[in-house]
Amino acid sequence: MVTPITSSPEWDALRRHHEAIAPRHLRELFDADPGRAAALTREAAGLHVDLSKNRLDGSTIDLLVALAEAAGVPGRRDAMFAGEHINATEDRAVLHTALRLPRERSLVVDGTDVVAEVHEVLDRMSAFAERVRSGEWTGATGERIRTVVNIGIGGSDLGPAMATGALRPWSDRSLDVRFVSNIDPTDIWEATHDADPASTLFVIVSKTFTTLETLTNARTARQWLVDALGDDAVGSHFVAVSTNDTEVAAFGIDTDNMFGFWDWVGGRYSLPSAVGLSLMLSIGPDGFRSYLAGMHEMDEHFRTAPLAENLPALLGLVRVWYSDFFGAGSHAVLPYAQYLSDFTRYLQQLDMESNGKRVRLDGSEVDAPTGPVVWGEPGTNGQHAFHQLLHQGTPLVPVDVIGFVNSVHDLGDHHDLLMANCFAQTEALAFGKTADEVAAEGVAADLVPHRTFPGNRPSTTILADDLDPATLGRLVALYEHSVFTAGVVWGINSFDQWGVELGKKLATTLGSELMGDGALAHDGSTNALVEHFRANRRRG
Repeated sequence: MVTPITSSPEWDALRRHHEAIAPRHLRELFDADPGRAAALTREAAGLHVDLSKNRLDGSTIDLLVALAEAAGVPGRRDAMFAGEHINATEDRAVLHTALRLPRERSLVVDGTDVVAEVHEVLDRMSAFAERVRSGEWTGATGERIRTVVNIGIGGSDLGPAMATGALRPWSDRSLDVRFVSNIDPTDIWEATHDADPASTLFVIVSKTFTTLETLTNARTARQWLVDALGDDAVGSHFVAVSTNDTEVAAFGIDTDNMFGFWDWVGGRYSLPSAVGLSLMLSIGPDGFRSYLAGMHEMDEHFRTAPLAENLPALLGLVRVWYSDFFGAGSHAVLPYAQYLSDFTRYLQQLDMESNGKRVRLDGSEVDAPTGPVVWGEPGTNGQHAFHQLLHQGTPLVPVDVIGFVNSVHDLGDHHDLLMANCFAQTEALAFGKTADEVAAEGVAADLVPHRTFPGNRPSTTILADDLDPATLGRLVALYEHSVFTAGVVWGINSFDQWGVELGKKLATTLGSELMGDGALAHDGSTNALVEHFRANRRRG
């Protein structure tokens, strides 16, 4: 068994440092160091990251970097970029970074130049997207495509849906791009009931082309189309992102219209692959390649920058700092940008599926908390919902705030007021308002406790000039590598997801039981629920 990082001298040094710094308020830390903001701000790849409102100092950074080095973060990072099989439980390379390597680069993994393969698929995607966007690709009746419905789940939905919404200003507004993921029939119904079959294109995203939710929705979509246009129309209205050409062909999709990817691409990291086809249809090949270029810029920063200056590494280490030393069980990500409405939802899968693990790489149980719960939504909406808990609640919730210097739509003073709220929230979280300050305002004594803000609530502010395809790519890669860094420190495998398998297997059994009347062999609660469902289900 590998000695856990929690038994290392570096961990013990951080524990002792935490005992010293935890009682100190952020007000005290700022008063003691007038240069604190500058010393704890980093800039790289077009991002400005202010760490100064966190409960740490320069010594903390040094100790966290030492912990990362002791945990082997640099070596494991290099192994990932080199294509070594660091996903040990599935014996796979982890090469989402190869999806955004420039065409002129080469990376040979297991005897194959993966960069050449990546760009062959990108070129096919680009040609197809141009045909759809120009109107050259038409439906069975000769109508140009006006509605695109992406059917997938997990990484085959969350990434494309998030990015398509985030980059809507760069989209072709004559194309209505919709997303279906939930097996709940209302999801596919809402996506199709007001669409015109003659001008609708379905993109079915499933690596194996056997995913229960995706294929159930795909078959329903197929029937909807066939009812209107006949079986012969399927080939003009369906394309696939998959590696299973047999199942794709059996569905009625021409395998020439199948776009593949690789087993070294995990679902939650797959947006830069053919999984992003719907995004490319929306923003065009040039916009998609700009997105990839932004990701690659952050990849290179993560690969080459010293850990003390490395944005993703620092964000990952700060996550460890709060989870394991302060006992913070959750982490809020609050974008001050309406176009990033789905960004935190996307990060939930990226972080919680990656680092929601209870055993280390060697199979031994972890002895410190791993991945926290990730949550949040855009400001200023959240300010009128859950910020009460952030400011005056009992849990300690570290916060990432994401903002932009410029707005895509410059309408009067809207953006200035938005960013005023952004900066005000981090100031209020950090410094609060003391009871004496509240009393000095003439507040009645019995109300003073209710209107006191303790402050000392940590936040990281991430600023970029503009929200555009390249910047979104940088942000996504920033969080990808921060998750990786934390996972390496914890000694876990951030690239498998066995935790979803048991429920999927049980659902397969239960699905047939809900539709039948046979004997049940589950626990008492599950049996009773199935029986209640059977007795009250309306059919037909």
